[in-house]
Amino acid sequence: MPMAGNSANLSNRIRRSPFFESTQKAGCQSYTAYNHMWMPAVYASAEEDYQALTERVTLWDTAAERQVEIKGPDAAHMMNMLTPRNLDTWKPDTCRYVFICDETGGIINDPVGLKLADDHYWLSIADSDIMFWVKGLALGMSLNVEIDEPDVSPAQVQGPLATDLMVELVGDWIRDLKFFHFRNTQVETGLGPAPVVISRTGWSNERGYELFLRDGKFGNALWDRIMAAGEPFGIAPCAPSQANRLEAGMLSYGADMDRWTNPFELGLDRLVDLGKESRFIGKDALKTINKYGVSRRICGFTIDGDPLGTNDAKWHITSGDTIIGSVTSACWSPKANANLALGFLPPVLTAAGTKVVIETSDGMRNAVISEFPFIVTDKKSPARPPMITGGLSAVEPVEVQKAD
Repeated sequence: MPMAGNSANLSNRIRRSPFFESTQKAGCQSYTAYNHMWMPAVYASAEEDYQALTERVTLWDTAAERQVEIKGPDAAHMMNMLTPRNLDTWKPDTCRYVFICDETGGIINDPVGLKLADDHYWLSIADSDIMFWVKGLALGMSLNVEIDEPDVSPAQVQGPLATDLMVELVGDWIRDLKFFHFRNTQVETGLGPAPVVISRTGWSNERGYELFLRDGKFGNALWDRIMAAGEPFGIAPCAPSQANRLEAGMLSYGADMDRWTNPFELGLDRLVDLGKESRFIGKDALKTINKYGVSRRICGFTIDGDPLGTNDAKWHITSGDTIIGSVTSACWSPKANANLALGFLPPVLTAAGTKVVIETSDGMRNAVISEFPFIVTDKKSPARPPMITGGLSAVEPVEVQKAD
């Protein structure tokens, strides 16, 4: 049968999440394929979904954020080989943004990692077949590790009332869960206790949590339990919001970065430790890039004029008749009351206040380079750096977060 709201036909080539039946009943109008799985894209409308996310609380099916599990005596060594980031101080029960580079220094995935134990890790991946890369490296280096995709399916609870809902769901202890920390626990459902890992993470500019369901048979029961707990708070089903993530300056893998993008172009220098002992993949290439510099950098734009739709292709940034860069993501922001965008320009042109012209789907528009994040909520310290995605989670801030 076709999916609600579109003409795509279901097949077993693209998998259904444990929450899929619930998303159908909740009125999901369209889906996207992500990591070979259907992921909801719109429920009521982009505008109504955004309103629910920014004013109340929402539940997302993000099971397509698949986990790559690395387990065994050489797991820590494997993790240090995969990422340029120094992981020496990484403690169990915490998360880290651990983007993965290939031999050229290009980013091939930007997962958030969860350290369950010193010999046990999950990588919550963006949309690319990174498990095959990890398995190949483990085999080629003869590492004593097990690599697999476990039966782990995340759902996200996002919105200003997220903590209120989570207290109803699991108790007051959730108030003390720090940003980018997690806890292994259970949620009572109609089928019994569902095993979950709950992390204080999420792909929004609002307060939020991820519930990593560790047994798919509880999918619909867990969904129903969360929706019931959220009813007093006006909960609504939702999907990742383009407008909300752009307001936060969150980058999306596949749109704002890919394997032809290196960490220095994204301003991620602080997460590249060229002096760490392990011979991580891409180390030589990143040393060369660091020595000679980059030809482009990510920056934010505010585009003049009436509301624009989201871009489904890169837009040219021009100076006279010359193309000088590209817009990777764009959308109208209700909170900013402006069109916001992310894109790349030569480093000498990225100063805030610089004026450019962008060739949008609605014609040529004037734009100005703006500081981002464009809008800061009280979710984290306003001194935090631009928020970079990890799969569907935001990178942890450098600064100490505000008290809740």
